Amino acid sequence: MALTNNQNVSVRDLIKEKKSKNSTNQIVEKMVPGVLFVLALISILTTVGIVLTLIFETVTFFSRVSIVEFLTEKEWYPFFEESATYGIGALVSGTLLITVIAIIVAVPIGLAAAIFLSEYASDRTRRIIKPILEVLAGIPTIVYGFFALTFVTPLLQKVVPDLALFNALSPGIVVGIMIIPMIASLSEDAMSSVPNSMREGALALGSTRFEVTMKVIVPAAMSGIVASFVLGISRAIGETMIVSLAGGATPKLTFDPTESIQTMTAYIVQVSGGDAGYGTTVYYSIYAVGMTLFLFTLILNLLAQYISRRFREEY
Repeated sequence: MALTNNQNVSVRDLIKEKKSKNSTNQIVEKMVPGVLFVLALISILTTVGIVLTLIFETVTFFSRVSIVEFLTEKEWYPFFEESATYGIGALVSGTLLITVIAIIVAVPIGLAAAIFLSEYASDRTRRIIKPILEVLAGIPTIVYGFFALTFVTPLLQKVVPDLALFNALSPGIVVGIMIIPMIASLSEDAMSSVPNSMREGALALGSTRFEVTMKVIVPAAMSGIVASFVLGISRAIGETMIVSLAGGATPKLTFDPTESIQTMTAYIVQVSGGDAGYGTTVYYSIYAVGMTLFLFTLILNLLAQYISRRFREEY
């Protein structure tokens, strides 16, 4: 009888415990949406704060410097007190030069790696190679910068003797190496999502594996592949440390990759490092450059979203 009472007490305790757990779970369930909403709101307000800061400081800059001079002047010499010139074209050309070189390096290698991993590699090979490839994405960019300056540049100087110590070619190549994992990984994901029935159907019609890859899989995954290219380009435009270390600090409107150049991000780093006092025109110029960089990356991100929606295939 005592055992029966103990069992009854234990059952009641279990029921109470269950009710207590249910009550706790209900409280948690009610709190989670609110907490997630607050966190999402913080991220949105942070973005709005960053954009407003850029806008306000950029307006201050353009109250001192003509926007026509900013867009049409060919030279960027903000540190000349009496004859300072603010032609953003000199920094934009350096940024575009680095980006074009990086694209030439990263797109073919990244796409080839993605095709191999998706269509030719066995599962075991994919499990080994893909993590190794993605290790490149985890290397700090400052290390890439020293790699460009101390290894790639001397190597290139053996091929191009007139290559300056600080040039656009070396950091452009290394930026391309840096974004290879992004392009390879995203493109491989896009190709792997293509249904096997499409591969099997093309093989059943007598196509070779290469023909299936190039005429069926790649076109079917084109939206994801192009989106990976655009995101890689956006990453190359915003790269800072590699170009700051190996590209030099010579704002020049040139498209010669052997010359020293300066990108928009490298200029921001230079001024933020203490080369200009707070409140000066040079200080506010970094916000104008930052706004230009922001518009570049915003346009590319919008383009990536448009391409993804426009060419998305539903399977």
